[in-house]
Amino acid sequence: MKDRINKDRCVLVFSGGQDSTTLLFHAKKLYKEVIAVSFNYGQKHSLELECAKELCKKNEVEHHILDMGLLNQLAPNALTRSDLEVEKGDVAEDEVPNTFVDGRNMIFLTFAGIFAKQRDINVIMTGVSQSDFSGYPDCRDVFIKSLNTTLNLAMDYTFVLETPLMWLDKAETWNMAYELGVLDIIKDETLTCYNGIVGNGCGDCPACSLRKAGYLEFKENFLKG
Repeated sequence: MKDRINKDRCVLVFSGGQDSTTLLFHAKKLYKEVIAVSFNYGQKHSLELECAKELCKKNEVEHHILDMGLLNQLAPNALTRSDLEVEKGDVAEDEVPNTFVDGRNMIFLTFAGIFAKQRDINVIMTGVSQSDFSGYPDCRDVFIKSLNTTLNLAMDYTFVLETPLMWLDKAETWNMAYELGVLDIIKDETLTCYNGIVGNGCGDCPACSLRKAGYLEFKENFLKG
């Protein structure tokens, strides 16, 4: 296994949403070169891919969109099926939201790993968070650590999966954007909304509710005075 780690370059799993866009600017401060990789998995609101493409273009980041259409066939969900409404409110403790896509982060990170290895890049950054994981099991720290080991073994290569948001809540993520000097970009140019509305979104879906609550908490706790 290759043990030398290239600390100058990074592959970023990039959706064009609040979290991954915050990480885009975070990564640009840490690495000489950041390459963003997005995934087309048949999501209803393909506008997120356009947002990702435009953000990378504006900020001079190399960007690739990989075709993951098969995922939509295997794991239908409210993010890819127009006949499924996004569930509102909390789900039962033993259930996951119908916006959860089985295997999505595992598949995305695996393909990001394959991509990174071809470029001789070790570091892969992703915006998963256990603090605000919304019931998604593949956003947990234990999953990331497990997959990191599996990827290393599967490809006989040293990968480093970085998750800077793992223990941050949404208010703290907003504050990261503020400290990076990109708060307005995150507010106005990212797409987090499950209903496909850029910026503040629809204000009603679970993603918008989490985003808004985090922003209000950020203003209350981090912008005092």
